[in-house]
Amino acid sequence: MIIGKARQTIRQYNLLRKGDKVVVGVSGGPDSVALLYALNSLKKELKLKLHIAHLDHMLRKDSGKDMAFVESLALKLKLPVTGAQINVKALAEHGSVEEIARNARLSFLFRVAREIKADRIALGHNLDDQAETVLMRILRGAGLYGLSGILPKRNLYGYQIIRPLIEVKRKEIEAFLRIKKIRPRIDISNQQDLYFRNKIRNKLLPLLEKEYNKNVKVVLAHMAETVACDYDYLNQSASRIAGPAKSKVDLKKFAKLHPALQRLILRMMAARLKGDTRRLTLQHIREIEDLISSRPLNSIVDLPKGISVKKGKKSLVFYRR
Repeated sequence: MIIGKARQTIRQYNLLRKGDKVVVGVSGGPDSVALLYALNSLKKELKLKLHIAHLDHMLRKDSGKDMAFVESLALKLKLPVTGAQINVKALAEHGSVEEIARNARLSFLFRVAREIKADRIALGHNLDDQAETVLMRILRGAGLYGLSGILPKRNLYGYQIIRPLIEVKRKEIEAFLRIKKIRPRIDISNQQDLYFRNKIRNKLLPLLEKEYNKNVKVVLAHMAETVACDYDYLNQSASRIAGPAKSKVDLKKFAKLHPALQRLILRMMAARLKGDTRRLTLQHIREIEDLISSRPLNSIVDLPKGISVKKGKKSLVFYRR
């Protein structure tokens, strides 16, 4: 039963504390609906206060029905709900639909959490999502952080994002909903190979399961868990060395570090200014390494999102250009 698995994941990763107020992101799809029912089943045991949040991206003609479905769930479970709409297609001229939709969804969830003073934001990612994400990142090229996949708990811009169903398989979620006689909303675009993730889900993973390893999803999820543990140790070490809120790297001390820590510190410095490490590639890191080892004083390397790095006599300086 997925409720037992969710309870175990919550305990293992300390996702919730008794008395927490939790924003539950509910799209109306199987995963988020199962998450809502699981948390509602644990509500009394953990003394939780749940608040449903639904964002209509307006990507489908019938997306308004998703909102109505979520509102009916809220009424049935006697839970408060906040809904909103955003026209993602109208914003897609300035970037990919997937990224804009993701950013809009997170901004909305953060706003709801802020307004109701929530302690946590719960999302319905499952083990299959984890496997798909890891495989996508392998194909695109990723370091330890990328291979960590979807973390059970993550602090993002001051908010705790939790994923109680991250160790639950999609087929277990579907079985749970069938037993409960719950009919979630189905986004048919997930069955079409329009996006990279859909191609991984619908073509590559079934091929790997059939021809190479029937447990490939579990293998990928376990790999992500192992890598995440290793990365967390290295990241904590790099954070201690880098110190709090600094934009300079002492070159003498830096030279004595292992290359793994050096690269983590370089990425950390860039992330402090740009907010994340998206679009920061290995080639960028190699350019900074070349800046340190081979280029003259006052040389500069430009990074994505308006960040630059300048080589000084004693330190490397990261700044917004």
